[in-house]
Amino acid sequence: MPRDIFAELRRFFIGGPKNLLDPRIHQHLALVAFFAWVGLGSDGLSSSSYGPEEIFRQLGAHQHLALYLAAAVVGTVFLISTSYSQIIEQFPSGGGGYLVATKLLGPTPGVVSGSALVTDYVLTIAISVAAGCDAIFSLLPGASGWLKLPAEFAVLGCLILLNLRGVKESVYVLTPIFLAFIVTHAGLIVYGIARHASYIVPTVTATVAETRGAAGELGMAGLAVVLLRAFSLGGGTFTGIEAVSNGVGILREPRVESGKRTMLYMATSLAFTAGGILLCYLLNRVQFEPGRTLNASLWDQLAGGWRLGSMEIGSPIVWITLVSEGALLFVAAQTGFVDGPRTLAAMAVDEWVPRRFKNLSDRLVTQNGVLTMGTAAGVVLWYTRGAVELLVVMYSINVFLTFTLSQTGMALHWAKARGHERHWRRRLIVASLGALVTGMILSIMIALKFLEGGWVTLLATGGLIGVCFAVRGHYNDVRRHLTALDETLLDLPLPAAAEVPRRSPTSATAIMLVESYSGLGVHTFLWIHRLFPEQFKNFVFVSVGLVDSAQFKGVQELGALEGRVREDLEKYVHLAHRLGCYAEYRYALGTDVPLELEGICTALAGEFPSPTVFAGRLVFQRELLITRSLHDQTAHSLQRRLLFHGIPVIILPVRVWDIASVG
Repeated sequence: MPRDIFAELRRFFIGGPKNLLDPRIHQHLALVAFFAWVGLGSDGLSSSSYGPEEIFRQLGAHQHLALYLAAAVVGTVFLISTSYSQIIEQFPSGGGGYLVATKLLGPTPGVVSGSALVTDYVLTIAISVAAGCDAIFSLLPGASGWLKLPAEFAVLGCLILLNLRGVKESVYVLTPIFLAFIVTHAGLIVYGIARHASYIVPTVTATVAETRGAAGELGMAGLAVVLLRAFSLGGGTFTGIEAVSNGVGILREPRVESGKRTMLYMATSLAFTAGGILLCYLLNRVQFEPGRTLNASLWDQLAGGWRLGSMEIGSPIVWITLVSEGALLFVAAQTGFVDGPRTLAAMAVDEWVPRRFKNLSDRLVTQNGVLTMGTAAGVVLWYTRGAVELLVVMYSINVFLTFTLSQTGMALHWAKARGHERHWRRRLIVASLGALVTGMILSIMIALKFLEGGWVTLLATGGLIGVCFAVRGHYNDVRRHLTALDETLLDLPLPAAAEVPRRSPTSATAIMLVESYSGLGVHTFLWIHRLFPEQFKNFVFVSVGLVDSAQFKGVQELGALEGRVREDLEKYVHLAHRLGCYAEYRYALGTDVPLELEGICTALAGEFPSPTVFAGRLVFQRELLITRSLHDQTAHSLQRRLLFHGIPVIILPVRVWDIASVG
């Protein structure tokens, strides 16, 4: 009964399982460009809530320079987005910075970029939730500030549940918030500029004059330092641009066209919003107020006094604008929940992180990745107490590290492609200039903010890189051992094929669980013969084709997976026949291996009254926490389930000697 209650609660909050064999499932799950703009572009768009403010803050007494920086922000947004549109063309299956760096620069830059991305997406979630609560709490009395951190954890929990249900479902729920942000902010920015339209030319003239004065006071070098510092420390404005290239895999076909259209939507909206807000700060002479964001002061100055006849409408409009701004920041956390698990899944395929990160839940979500990203973001919120100023510094460093690596890789690609790729010169210039700009921002940010929190990001990223190399080393050691087992057992001299015995359902039957045709499986099969000579008259080989994030890309991939599973099982049947045993096989495709195996084995228990289930398991000379975490516990999980059904299960160990300890 408790298990049934738990299952019902899970179904209520997360939803029922999806049919991965439905040929239309990819169409149902994929996002069109508009909804991809909501799910992936909201991260970049939301950065306008804190990026322009940081730029304006860093200018100090030289706020007239905001005019130049508004133009620089718009140009940089389109420069980086153009460069990443090239990445979408070259890597239409997605993968973003990790895949680009791996393919174009090598495995080591790839794992550095991947680790930076994972850390960045954790910080994306943390800063989005913290900044969103900041915006909303700007409307509340100062005495309510102690509730902000608990509210951040509550929002984080809701986002985790939404993403466990599925990407498309979570995007649909959050779309009204996104549209409210677009409407309110676009309207107020246009109004904020239009109301001072007659002052734009005088403002430009005054800015030029003040710039000359500042150059005389600070010198050209000093003026350049002020501009570069403000531009670099406001680099959070450009964060999120890479999200679309990372998430191409969830877009509706044709993916490249959908990705480029999404990138255009995101770049245009971000350039307009961030550049427009900076211009509004300057034209409306907005001043910093204690306990309020600069945007809150701006919106209040623009619309706070609006009335419709005798009815006051300004305060509600300001309130709706700030709530939509805060809520959009919550939507922006969606990017971390979408792209973070996808990056972990891509790294898991290459065995830089535990393989379980590429597994899908019955909702066809990389559940382990979602839970890991959410938990890590919670730790970051607790460590920083939700301080946006600190989070912006921690967040921006890794973004620009990935930007620089990706665009450097693309620049090298276009340099090598010269002569046989169209428009290679233009694309080389865009990628090179993008790498130069983002590399400059990265260097300045590390130099200025290392002691103010930047060291935490670098330490966390470096630690994750170290873990990745340790995990990869462990998997390589295990692979070498299993390769030796394959070389020994896959080419055994076998007796000539004899007459195959007939099926004897009433006789003892060995149900053998196998993963693929390998030395591990042959070792388990031979051990059964050695331990129980001539006891089992029937052998049934059982396997489950695991549909993970690497396989779940279309009906064609599932068909290929099914073909590989059947081919491997037929080899086991042939091996049993050569040894004079009756054999057959069963298989299934699924995302939950223990559940599928449980179903097959209980069904076989109805066909064969005397079954015994056998499973092989790697046993390490030094069993550590990390060896247990890097290898699934399917055998023990299934043993518990089947014993409850009254089906005996025997786990046969395969010893792994002298594997270097990891950690």
